[in-house]
Amino acid sequence: MTIQYTAQPADPASSAVLTRGLVKRYGDFLAVNGLNLNVPAHGVYGLLGPNGAGKSTTMKLLLGLASATSGDMWMLGEKVGGRHRLQAGRVGSMIEGPSFYPGLSGLDNCRMVADYLNLPGSTAPAILRQVGLAGHEGKKARDYSLGMKQRLGIAMALISQPELLLLDEPTNGLDAEAVVEVREMIMGLSRERGITVIISSHILSEIEKMAPVVGVIAAGRLLYQGSLDSLREEGHIDLRVSDPKLAAAMLGSDRIDYRWLPGRDGGVLRLPELPDQRIGTLITQLVGQGVAVYRVASERKTLEQAFLELIESPQSREPTPHQAQNAMDSDAARASAHASPRRPLPIRQAAGRAAFAAADGGAR
Repeated sequence: MTIQYTAQPADPASSAVLTRGLVKRYGDFLAVNGLNLNVPAHGVYGLLGPNGAGKSTTMKLLLGLASATSGDMWMLGEKVGGRHRLQAGRVGSMIEGPSFYPGLSGLDNCRMVADYLNLPGSTAPAILRQVGLAGHEGKKARDYSLGMKQRLGIAMALISQPELLLLDEPTNGLDAEAVVEVREMIMGLSRERGITVIISSHILSEIEKMAPVVGVIAAGRLLYQGSLDSLREEGHIDLRVSDPKLAAAMLGSDRIDYRWLPGRDGGVLRLPELPDQRIGTLITQLVGQGVAVYRVASERKTLEQAFLELIESPQSREPTPHQAQNAMDSDAARASAHASPRRPLPIRQAAGRAAFAAADGGAR
């Protein structure tokens, strides 16, 4: 399958998120390898790839939880990274699962985030209602179901009324009913409030239900970016005939591309997808030249087949040498610190990772 990339716009202000040549290296390991993301504004964007592909690392780079080795990033029209920061509160996130104080109620967890962001705590009840936790505000977070905990994490990310929301595997570990509930909530946030939502997942079927635009990533490399419909290759037509050589000559004279695929049944000529009328004309011409047509089969890959073929391609495993050489080993220690087990911050600082970016103004 041909690797496809969406062309980068000249003006980063036209995208919610834009990265160019983004690289993150931990020692000799390239976690993110020359990533060129282009996330449209006001919709749901799926960052799709197998476990260990670099999805979470990419989100951490955008949020300032990790420092990029090289490359450029823009969020909401502003350059981020290094000393460049967004205005606090414009971005919300939930990375590697929700983070909260289990001994506090959902309401108190949200109020604490609001306090950390210097926002009125009075917004917390409305946010909890918005994510479907009405009636459970006073319950201890430890007593929440998995689905409710995910909702609480998203509520904490929404406290600042962000324009951009980054959710890392938001349906991971949920039962079927909770998956549907969280999915509908995420789609509603984008549809009703115009929030740009970036969702990472390794589950194709979940992304397919939520995100019309995706970026497929494997081994830190962006392999495809565009619509899910376009991810599937155009269909092809397999033609089995009595005289393949004559048929091939006729195809060539009509400027129709083809490939010869040998097989036990004599092989087939594989053509690109053609309009029905042209197929009919072609068959008529073949028969008119004495070529018997034994079989005409039109096939198209499923989305799953296209996705698996893409992530298993050689391009998904081969790093670019110059990107590896530009990586800086000094980030390895910081990477180890970010990989340590999550634990609550001191009470005054407790915003959890769900609100870290909102509090700190995005990537640093």
